[in-house]
Amino acid sequence: MGFIFSKSMSENMKNQQEFMLMNARLQICFFWTFHINGIIQYTVFCVQPLSLERQLMMQNEMRERQMALQIAWSREFLKYFGSFFGIAAISLTAGAIRRKKPAFLFPIIPLSFIFTYQYDLGYGTLLQRMKGEAENILETEKSKLQLPRGVITFENLEKARREQSKFFIDK
Repeated sequence: MGFIFSKSMSENMKNQQEFMLMNARLQICFFWTFHINGIIQYTVFCVQPLSLERQLMMQNEMRERQMALQIAWSREFLKYFGSFFGIAAISLTAGAIRRKKPAFLFPIIPLSFIFTYQYDLGYGTLLQRMKGEAENILETEKSKLQLPRGVITFENLEKARREQSKFFIDK
């Protein structure tokens, strides 16, 4: 019984080693040489273009699915809210006519704004307009998108990691 498992495990390990070897062949490495105070330092930066491309494709696929889910949610919400809005509008109009008080019609105004927004999000061009505005912000208002203290660098992360590890070692 143990022989069957060990045989299967060795086959899996062999397949995994072949996969790792294939991925290692796909790497593109960049070498940099730095001269600091007369000392030569080498830095190697490796990239797997196919893996990076797959990650980008997967992120885009996830983004598209999330957007589709948001649109579907908006359309589903619109069905229920549309029913509520229709019943409320008819009831409030009937109440305003029967009691001769036009104040009953005022709740229809904010409800109509919500209904229009949901309709525009689900079936209209709201998402295209939002996308256009986002592209405009990216092109013309870059300063509003900057992070406090600038972009995170590897050195900043390493410094924070070292400080955190000292904190846990000291305690």
